[in-house]
Amino acid sequence: MNNFFSKKGFSSICAILISIFCYLMVTYLIDRSSFYLLFILYTGLFSTFLFFVYKSELNEKTLLSFSFVFRTLLLFSIPNLSDDFYRFIWDGRMIWNGLNPYLFLPETDTSLVAEGQKLYDGMGPMNGSHYTCYPPLNQFSFLIPAIFFSKKFIGSIVVMRLMLIAADFGTYFFGKKILAYLNLPSKHIFLYLLNPFIILEVTGNLHFEGLMILFLAISMCYLLKNQHLYSAVAFSFSVSVKLIPLLLLPVFFRKLGIKKTVVYTVLVLLLNCLFFLPFVSLDLYDNFMKSIHLYFQNFEFNASLYYVIREIGFSVKGYNIIGSVGKVTPIIIFTLVSIMSLFRDNKNSKTLFETMLFSICIYYALASIVHPWYIALPLFFSVFTRYRFPLVWTFVVFLSYAAYQNEIYRENLYFVALEYTIVFAVLFYELFYAKNNRVSFFFKKTQTLE
Repeated sequence: MNNFFSKKGFSSICAILISIFCYLMVTYLIDRSSFYLLFILYTGLFSTFLFFVYKSELNEKTLLSFSFVFRTLLLFSIPNLSDDFYRFIWDGRMIWNGLNPYLFLPETDTSLVAEGQKLYDGMGPMNGSHYTCYPPLNQFSFLIPAIFFSKKFIGSIVVMRLMLIAADFGTYFFGKKILAYLNLPSKHIFLYLLNPFIILEVTGNLHFEGLMILFLAISMCYLLKNQHLYSAVAFSFSVSVKLIPLLLLPVFFRKLGIKKTVVYTVLVLLLNCLFFLPFVSLDLYDNFMKSIHLYFQNFEFNASLYYVIREIGFSVKGYNIIGSVGKVTPIIIFTLVSIMSLFRDNKNSKTLFETMLFSICIYYALASIVHPWYIALPLFFSVFTRYRFPLVWTFVVFLSYAAYQNEIYRENLYFVALEYTIVFAVLFYELFYAKNNRVSFFFKKTQTLE
């Protein structure tokens, strides 16, 4: 570890102690209903994170050590910012008991799994009244905790947490390889690994975006090495954790050419069909697609441009037009992504990552629901580009938790507007000012963290 007797060394000690205090408070003592206290603590975490990567004299080995330490602090905490993990445990125990999670609703029979009533109460009627929407590899990930702890709630949480910690450090390993290929400083990976947003949302709240990103990092590593078969297999794993990477397949057109892109896409789709084989039944497709359609056409949370469109709909039609918008936006998104895929120089690897970043951001800009943990993917892609607006987004997205201040869920649209005003302002700054003046968002004459 670097010299802690220097002025910056003392500052590093203070930053470490503040981080430990804030992580323990947020994960063990604070409920999401205490929004203002939560946001103050998160601001402290984000400030120390920026100090670590931009101002401190800590070397990469030390930063890696603290990335691990901060995660282990959370090991025995019960997620308090999201209740999705209850459904994860439920689905895993269903498989362990020889039942197909795609065919049963938790609300119909809580005796199907151990601690079923506790899990149903935790996930809530909204989640428990719908069929699971998680792809097969994600389901197998849920099975692992059930193998070790089929009747122990906290044991299941710890196993999932260890899996996601391992996934984050796998992303660190492959992310560094990508940075080396792109001739970017390896320290950039800590914008992801040490970010309190990732630590809280992936390790803390047990969101499997961390596993999806690991497979995506592996896939991109092989793609850059022109090992397309291995890349496609890893990419299919990523899709089988979360479906969102499917949006990126057209982006590879200029990189691979039409023939190889078709083969790559067919292989990804074929493998994902094979992953569903253990769950095949007459009702599988209908139940899974019901959940997907419900998600896209019924739910709203922390949206940006969609809320503007919704308000226009209220003015013109007099009612919420989410059903109609949900059918049109996929077409708009596909069209915009296809245009970028065709006309951007995605043969250039750095441009390729920029295109993937903006493809995902276009999707989220038009989506009706943008949970905080979704921002993990644009953050990951931004590590390999000059853009830092996703980094800013990982801070201001926490404003969305204001919706949970009361038992009656209600979004604070002023906070939502503030969040996206800041994000879009930084985006436009980086697009039009920073590019021309060769400075980063943090006003440095270099794009490194050195």
